[in-house]
Amino acid sequence: MTELASSSRSKRPEFRNINVFTDVRTYRLPAAGFVSILHRVSGVVMFLLMPFIIWMFDTSVSSEISFAKFKAAFNSGLGFVPGWFFKLVALALIWAYLHHFCAGLRHLWMDVSHDAVNKEFGKSSAVAVLVLSLGLTAVLGAKLFGLY
Repeated sequence: MTELASSSRSKRPEFRNINVFTDVRTYRLPAAGFVSILHRVSGVVMFLLMPFIIWMFDTSVSSEISFAKFKAAFNSGLGFVPGWFFKLVALALIWAYLHHFCAGLRHLWMDVSHDAVNKEFGKSSAVAVLVLSLGLTAVLGAKLFGLY
C-alpha cells in the first residue's frame, strides 16, 4: 500500500549544491545576492583602506601646509604614485562607504519590519540599493575628478 501511495504523489524538486567547475558560469545570482556579497566586499574594502583614511584625515586637518600637500597629492601625485591613483582609491572608498551604508539601512529595515519582507521587497530593495549607491558614487566621483 505504501508503494501505491508513494507513486501517486508528485516528485518533489531536488536541490543540489552548486559545483564550482560546472555550475558557476550558468548560475544567475539574484539582485539580493549581489547586494549581500557587495555588502561584505565593501566592508572589507573599508577595513583594508583604513590606513589611507587615517592618512587622509591626519594630513587634511593637521595644518594649512599639510592640507596643501594633501591637495597636491590628489592633483599631481606623491612621489612615484600619480594623482589619479589617489583619486581612484578615494572613489573606491566612496563607493564602499555608500554601498555599505545603503545596504545596512536595507538590512535594518528588514530587521524592523518582519511583516513587510517578502521576495518582491527583497528584489526591489536590492535594486534600489544598487542604483542608489552607484548613482551617488557617480555624482561624487564626478566631483572628485573635477567634472563640475
